[in-house]
Amino acid sequence: MRRTRALAATGLVVVLAVLPACSPAADDEGEPQAGDTTSATPAPSATPAGTPAIDPAMAVEAPGPRQGALESSDMILIAEEPFTEEDVTAIGAVRGVQRVVQFSYSQVPIENRLLNVAAVDPATYRNYTPLGSADSAAWDRVAGGEFAIDRSLAKRLPTDEDGFLKLGVADDAPLVHLGATVDQAPLVDVVVNEKWVEPLKMKQGNALLVGTGTTSPYAVRTAVERAAGVAASMTDVVAREGLDPGAKQIAVPTGTVAEAVGTFSYTVLGGGRIAPDPAWVSSHIATEQVPILGSVTCNRFMIAQLREALLEIQQTGLGDEIHPDEYAGCYYPRFIAGSTKLSNHSFGLALDLNVPGNQRGTVGEMDRLVVEIFKKWGFAWGGDWNYTDPMHFEMSRIVRPK
Repeated sequence: MRRTRALAATGLVVVLAVLPACSPAADDEGEPQAGDTTSATPAPSATPAGTPAIDPAMAVEAPGPRQGALESSDMILIAEEPFTEEDVTAIGAVRGVQRVVQFSYSQVPIENRLLNVAAVDPATYRNYTPLGSADSAAWDRVAGGEFAIDRSLAKRLPTDEDGFLKLGVADDAPLVHLGATVDQAPLVDVVVNEKWVEPLKMKQGNALLVGTGTTSPYAVRTAVERAAGVAASMTDVVAREGLDPGAKQIAVPTGTVAEAVGTFSYTVLGGGRIAPDPAWVSSHIATEQVPILGSVTCNRFMIAQLREALLEIQQTGLGDEIHPDEYAGCYYPRFIAGSTKLSNHSFGLALDLNVPGNQRGTVGEMDRLVVEIFKKWGFAWGGDWNYTDPMHFEMSRIVRPK
């Protein structure tokens, strides 16, 4: 019997633009855009063909030249749990649907923004990307175990000097090598092959590309959503406007963040704001008293270790290094300024301290012993980022006080 997903509880997160910024109350300025002058359809770049795979254990068979015609990606459906064979069959049987391609999808936190990651069969998925991307050598690089990033994000990526990127904020998050920059399909920032599903803790097969050929996707949207049990996002709307107001939104994060976030569904409002599901807010967000700062509104999963970090800072005689009147908050249910991307502030898992002296792109004035205590209690510090944000601390792992 085919499993049914409730539309009210499951849907799709629609996010494209990436402008890393801290909480709106603290800093609405994104990363400098100098150098981002690429045209709409530049030629893809990739590591030279024939270069050995960075990690042979993560390689799959190389796809070689593209086979078959380019196909339209008219809808994308993303669920919290994997789609079953029965789901795929039912969607494919909808009149007007030409093809359904299953892949895995999640969001990985990198420097207070969530990148949309797709784990795919390179030989099949490439046919759904723009022409210049589909015919590039990028897919051999992806098959070799590397990742391809959307061209618009490449210059903002905090890769190390050898081209590796840690996909996640946890200390043990996997390192993946940058293989190519290409123009991606809507809703996708990073592409890896299917062997990365397990290391990235993704849900196998929780996303579908749906092509409708000459049939308007809007004509079959309702039937597809009924068959899938989740809301469908129309990719032409996403490409034009950055989000699809007709779809219920859901975040599908991985790693430590996923444990603290659970199922996060929300509705897009005006002015960059979002309205999380009230049941999620009730179960995950709390207002409590903590040392130094007083009353804070944050994720329940984080408050205990935040309290312990602040208590140790106070007991160490460093309490005066944190200025309560310069605290810019923790829980902000809205997109990163100027984008349709969520930050860890949306989940109540980040906080901004001593804002005036710790602006983005600066070394900042944060006491380094304070920073070390926060790190001990499971927080990452924005001062360590490629484009620094020294006011910002976010939970990178769960630490349970004894």
